[in-house]
Amino acid sequence: MNLKSFILGLFLLNLFCITAQNEVVKDTLTRTATIKYDKNGNEVSFKVETPPLNQIAGAPKAFYTYLWEFGDGDYSKQEEPKHYYKKGNYDARVEVTNNYDDGKPPKTRPSHIASNEELNPINNEDHKLFVSYNGARLLTNRDPIPNQKMDLIFSYGNDKDYVTNGKLYLFYNEKSFKNKNFELIDTRTYFNEEEQDKEESFAVNDKNITNNTVFTASSENNFTLMAADTTKRENLLLSIEDAKSTYSDFKVWKFKNMQPGEQRNVFTTFETTPEMIKDTSAVVTIRGIYVPDENSEMHKIVTKEMEIVTSHDPNKMAVYNRLINYRLVRFQKMKYKIKFQNNGEGPANTIKLVTETPKMLDNTSLEVLDMYPKCPICPKNEVKYSCLDTIIAKDSLIFTFKNIYLPGTAQKNVSDKDSTKGFVKYRLKFAKDFHKITQRSKTAIYFDKNPPIITNTSIARFKTGISIGARASYDYYTQGGNETFEDFEELSFDNKGYTLTATISPYKAYKKYLQAELSLSTSQGTGIVENEVGLQDIQLDNGLIALDTYTYEQHKFEQKKISLNIVPISYRYNINVVFAAGIGLQTKFTLSSAIEGSSKLVHYRNNGSQGAEITNLAVPETVTTASFSKNLEWYNFGTFIDITAGASRIGPSAGIRYNLGTKKEQYMQFYAIWKF
Repeated sequence: MNLKSFILGLFLLNLFCITAQNEVVKDTLTRTATIKYDKNGNEVSFKVETPPLNQIAGAPKAFYTYLWEFGDGDYSKQEEPKHYYKKGNYDARVEVTNNYDDGKPPKTRPSHIASNEELNPINNEDHKLFVSYNGARLLTNRDPIPNQKMDLIFSYGNDKDYVTNGKLYLFYNEKSFKNKNFELIDTRTYFNEEEQDKEESFAVNDKNITNNTVFTASSENNFTLMAADTTKRENLLLSIEDAKSTYSDFKVWKFKNMQPGEQRNVFTTFETTPEMIKDTSAVVTIRGIYVPDENSEMHKIVTKEMEIVTSHDPNKMAVYNRLINYRLVRFQKMKYKIKFQNNGEGPANTIKLVTETPKMLDNTSLEVLDMYPKCPICPKNEVKYSCLDTIIAKDSLIFTFKNIYLPGTAQKNVSDKDSTKGFVKYRLKFAKDFHKITQRSKTAIYFDKNPPIITNTSIARFKTGISIGARASYDYYTQGGNETFEDFEELSFDNKGYTLTATISPYKAYKKYLQAELSLSTSQGTGIVENEVGLQDIQLDNGLIALDTYTYEQHKFEQKKISLNIVPISYRYNINVVFAAGIGLQTKFTLSSAIEGSSKLVHYRNNGSQGAEITNLAVPETVTTASFSKNLEWYNFGTFIDITAGASRIGPSAGIRYNLGTKKEQYMQFYAIWKF
């Protein structure tokens, strides 16, 4: 073997090793879970082998939750479910979610199941679709995390006493968010549901709106459908239009031949987008509309509310009004939701939620909207039945579930982890006096006498908003005033003028903010220069001669100009509700400038009336005139500082501004401004 062949062989071997190594790395899953099952006729017992959990320090004990998809249209959330199959071939899946774990969820692969039994299957798990969910439900395997997948099941059932054909509408990606939060990457149907064309799918029967439907105006000038029942609706077109105005994406399926009492499920997989909102106190929603019978406009609306999370923690606080319109804040209420889960080895009988409330909210306006476990509000006297006690403090609210039974995730014979969860949903009005600052709130959760679990901090911010201001000022020049003509750079004009200004800034900023301005100003003034000619003898008109009279050549200039002032950015600070101050940079364009000059000889006495001008000359005065004009001249840069008094945040105020230009121009502005 020669040297070239040896080197070539080493190169090819190295290339092969690198390629093989890359392929192994690409195919390797760092955290995997493997489906295991045992068959006994048409009965299949499932379980999944999972990797060790990475416990989050300080959090409750980590655990897994599961969502099984059996491949025949049914599902389970049990850890080790049993399922009965009809004859056929199926692909069983499971999605495993790691709670209180700082890693990513384990990845799994489907497992193929073949059933050859002719036996009729025994009834599978009861999902209580009709009893607990009124025949329609949206179920997810986990809350959304940026760059993670999420499964959603649309469950629907026929509560009629006849066979029905109908439709399913699924709306996602709320328009209120700047970017899309979800991408639908997979849909799995098992009952011949057919995806419909988006335009044809919205055709509904013409029908008058029923009397139990009410319209209310919203801040975005869209209507909101309100009814006595939160699920059932009668005007389908109205519900569809409301959903289309709220969400940017949707899917529609048509189903047929649904038997009385039958339950079906449509399985979807969403992938959260990289641009997904990262605010972990925000609530995102997906809405479903279920039309049981295509011959009727009666339908059901189900909405899945989900909190954005960074890790899967069932104890969480979320705010619905993530961004608030400050102009319309008087017409809004802040809505919150506190979620909790008992992770103990036994049931919890008392659960206390101590939540901080922002100072700008009125705690006395508390409205409890919903809760789980379901129970009435406690009366003032002591009772022994289950109830929710509410205590209103100055800066906090205390919710206490009394005499309840909430099982623990580590409790024996508890297979449904959802039964260990609870929540409180409530809303508050704004107080009479509040400021435009970020609202922060968090909750301490006490299970019986155990140490508290502290939730995340829910954050609500006010939208920036735009405030337009109109300002009028009187301008008094203390120095300079000529920046256009080089021949008169040393000449100082006693200019006076007026300025009209439009400002743009954030609406009703609390303390510091930035502001931009555009101004149009006019000014005029006089400048005088005298050059000494010398001593002269002047003959007066009475025939006398004034000896040694001082004679000067006087140049008098009248200036008029129109200027455009631009303040690209200025920094302002509201000291309080009355006083504010600002500093900034400005650029000045002289749109037009004209100077008219005249020259003449003037004489002053040099006697007892020294300094008095002689006006009665024996010979006529000689006056010469000249004019100069220029348009659109650049005036470099200037700075200013000012202070205002009045309604500093919004409304009328008055102020004084000192301007310093780069060409020896200094002037004061006395102005009045109104911010809208």
